[in-house]
Amino acid sequence: MKILKHVMNNLSCSRAMWNGHIQDPASQRLTWNKPPKSVLVIKKIRDASLLQPFKELCVYLTEENNMIVYVEKKVLEDPAIANDDNFGPVKKKFCTFREDYDDISNQIDFIICLGGDGTLLYASSLFQGSVPPVMAFHLGSLGFLTPFNFENFQSQVTQVIEGNAALVLRSRLKVKVVKEHREKMMVQNGIEENGVVSTNIEKEMGKQIMQYQVLNEVVVDRGPSSYLSNVDVFLDGHLITTVQGDGVIVSTPTGSTAYAAAAGASMIHPNVPAIMITPICPHSLSFRPIVVPAGVELKIMLSPDARNTAWVSFDGRKRQEICHGDSISITTSCYPLPSICFRDPVSDWFESLAECLHWNVRKKQNNFAVEEEEF
Repeated sequence: MKILKHVMNNLSCSRAMWNGHIQDPASQRLTWNKPPKSVLVIKKIRDASLLQPFKELCVYLTEENNMIVYVEKKVLEDPAIANDDNFGPVKKKFCTFREDYDDISNQIDFIICLGGDGTLLYASSLFQGSVPPVMAFHLGSLGFLTPFNFENFQSQVTQVIEGNAALVLRSRLKVKVVKEHREKMMVQNGIEENGVVSTNIEKEMGKQIMQYQVLNEVVVDRGPSSYLSNVDVFLDGHLITTVQGDGVIVSTPTGSTAYAAAAGASMIHPNVPAIMITPICPHSLSFRPIVVPAGVELKIMLSPDARNTAWVSFDGRKRQEICHGDSISITTSCYPLPSICFRDPVSDWFESLAECLHWNVRKKQNNFAVEEEEF
């Protein structure tokens, strides 16, 4: 297996096929030890406008670059793809997989996403260890995390294959949920929580342990209850505050422009090593969002006197109930998501702020009129 070495603040992580030594966050480059041979193509489901770009990309990858293309099985079940006889010869070359059933983490050299920001979040969820470089095309609605336009996809993909691209390392959160073992625990849709498919489930001494890698945010909220949520937040073992409100968001710098921004947090460049703690509608006039160092460990639990349970979700998925005695531990993962830049990390970020969020858009103030000299 081809090895990559990534050095980031004296932290080493390994990944197949690419090698980068970070000296300046603004000058990270993609370097292949060997030419990439396999690519995972992620397409937004149930979007007819993406069918033609998907087909064009797959033809280009398989026939012109002789690459092994991995596609999720449910993508090929779309009638517009399944019934296309002209696309049949290309489709036969695909390798398919099913989420939560097939492990492809060691088979992929890089990823191409077609859709919106959700496709990048989905790509992150498929890799609970190291993540291949991700190239994201803007074919969705917002596209803050998808800097590439599809019009010139051939030349752009070729540059990536040749290793001529900048990278931004998007930090992820390593989350561990520990639950007290209960005979029957119900979640949404009436499914027993012991049956929820998770990336990593263990049982120790009557406890259920689940682990997740999160790119945007962990959201703890009051769920369907009309009461305030009442959760304690610990930092490195010390109680720092009790959140009384609709909930709390723990986000990465990448997630700072998502739900956290809507809740009033500052927007932080993804190269900044940090974790954001943002309350959701706190019942306090002084509870401001805060930023803590990336190396700390946060722990969230229901307060002993909480009137109701809480609910937690991870990048908007795997939503589940948190009861008394359960805990959520959060720290920065050593497996960031390498996102391929259109230009460079700084330019792409400010471009997204301007184009997607219309950051600081305001009508220009007029200057003072020059008074005519009196004679």
